Amino acid sequence: MFASSNKSNVTKEPLPGVMTMNQHGNITKSIREQDVQREWWVVDADGLTVGRLATQLATLLRGKHKPLFTPHVDCGDFVVVVNADKVVMEGKRAEQKEYFHNTGYPGGGRMRSFSKLMQTKPEEVVELAVKGMLPKNTLGRLMVKKLKVYAGSEHPHAAQQPKAYELPYKHLGIKG
Repeated sequence: MFASSNKSNVTKEPLPGVMTMNQHGNITKSIREQDVQREWWVVDADGLTVGRLATQLATLLRGKHKPLFTPHVDCGDFVVVVNADKVVMEGKRAEQKEYFHNTGYPGGGRMRSFSKLMQTKPEEVVELAVKGMLPKNTLGRLMVKKLKVYAGSEHPHAAQQPKAYELPYKHLGIKG
């Protein structure tokens, strides 16, 4: 009946893992782990509010500030935080905030207040705040390892030549 041609009318489906076009003709790019270029940043936490600082640090660690952000790849940068002992919480939050820790034994739940933790381990306040804003999976545990927090203004990462990072939005808390 019809003459057969060597061209088939079957459309080819894109292979998985290859760049594909969406309905608007844009190409979706997915970066690979070996193609990620990491930078080192230094952030001064002097007088900043803990939560507002932590959200911006989590964005840097996750890599959402980069144009080639890919959710399933660790494409974030290394972040060094100095002056973690000078972060603040506003209002009554400093007296009300408590951190829970379990020793691993039955009945081993322990509570530590913000003010007590700032006296003993001020780095842990920033670390816990940022860790709570990262994914709760293997990828999140890899990301939090790139966060280096120090109580004073000195850090041992000068060999990596970190650049000073100016936070996009600052909110200086009440000093007191």
